[in-house]
Amino acid sequence: MYQLSPNIELLFTEAGDYHDRVRAAAAAGFTAVEMWGPTGVDAPSTPKDLPALKAALEETGTQMTAQLSEPRTQFMIPPWDHSEFFRKLDEGVEIAHFLGTPRMVVGSGTGFGGWKRQVQLDKLVEIYQKAIAQIEGSGITLVLEPVNVRVDHPGSLLDRTAEGVYVARGVDSPFFGVLYDIYHSAVEGEDMSAELANAGSIVKYVQLADTDGRGEPGTGSLDWPATLATLRSSGYDGPIGLEYYPTTESSESVKLIQKLAADA
Repeated sequence: MYQLSPNIELLFTEAGDYHDRVRAAAAAGFTAVEMWGPTGVDAPSTPKDLPALKAALEETGTQMTAQLSEPRTQFMIPPWDHSEFFRKLDEGVEIAHFLGTPRMVVGSGTGFGGWKRQVQLDKLVEIYQKAIAQIEGSGITLVLEPVNVRVDHPGSLLDRTAEGVYVARGVDSPFFGVLYDIYHSAVEGEDMSAELANAGSIVKYVQLADTDGRGEPGTGSLDWPATLATLRSSGYDGPIGLEYYPTTESSESVKLIQKLAADA
């Protein structure tokens, strides 16, 4: 049985503010949720009421499985000033500790046309080695997310799971890994079995949505029983973030994946 973690930016918005979305998710049978950035530096631009969010998590016994690192940073685009990323990294870790979040999601930013791709991947290794050294002892894991460039994130440097794995292996820390997003991987036409076999234990978090459309499982073309079976056979047994745009009321949209995850 997989623990599912609805993204409260997209799901249970009917309930109102973020803390009330946590309560709605718990009422729908979930023991975990995930979110995007906590401070409003990036989208969504409204800062979260962190004490109210913490109170809702504690009241319902719900875990926050992941939050985004802020701000979104263009690591490869001149003038290569990463100071704000490193400054806010410490703040993000403090918030993660406050909320009990074990993971922070990081990215690559846009690729730079003036450098070879391999040079940029190696630069990313250096950046995240420095980041891991900065937060050493925090217990927080950074998970690097490759995203598709075909539909949602044109221009992103990191669009291949294997290259995310390359960076993670280069960083070489038990507190750094890859976020494998089933939707992004499928949009890029990857072979899920092959990608997970190559990644192994470097996959430290998983998210999902259906394709095409990025809706809930059952609205697209993915075979979800087979997909979850592939995930299970890879050895991944951690939480799965539900990061999709629901096409119906949230508690209805989760029913299929809840049933399938209970059997996976």
